[in-house]
Amino acid sequence: MATTNDLKNGLVLNLDGGLWAVVEFQHVKPGKGGAFVRTTLKNVLSGKVVDKTFNAGTKVETATVDKRTMQYLYADGEDYVFMDLETFDQITVPGATVGEAANYLLPEAEAIVATHEGVPLYVELATSVVLEVTYTEPGLQGDRSTGGNKPATVETGATVQVPLFITTGEKIKVDTRDGRYLGRS
Repeated sequence: MATTNDLKNGLVLNLDGGLWAVVEFQHVKPGKGGAFVRTTLKNVLSGKVVDKTFNAGTKVETATVDKRTMQYLYADGEDYVFMDLETFDQITVPGATVGEAANYLLPEAEAIVATHEGVPLYVELATSVVLEVTYTEPGLQGDRSTGGNKPATVETGATVQVPLFITTGEKIKVDTRDGRYLGRS
């Protein structure tokens, strides 16, 4: 248990049967009345964001979230198998938990896997990855770097919008947060 005075960004709270991460908080001391804490909370599982206000000093239940660096090994049907780099234990993470990160996950890539009481909550990748373009339409004469974009399929199977001059076989850098092309590698 902690009080609202102990809140900080990234802390995970156990509220109303759900796990909520503190995105932002602000202590407010108005001229009249008691102090309070205004927070923005994000549901760890669904990603839903809500604003919640607590009276100052209110007790809140914190959840222990274990974040470990793990190595992605392989896909097992709809699930993904990761190995803890310290203990070499393997855990299976459901495809729904991995979500969009699966589009940028290569075997042997390192990722941060967050768990609560042994249940995987989410997978966090590095902000960018280098992927090889496995297929894209050939560029046309006169294509320049300031031209338009075209779709390219990368080695993980994801489709990324790339400039017209990118060809099949090139390695490109992709932002894992929004799937944006960042440049050649």
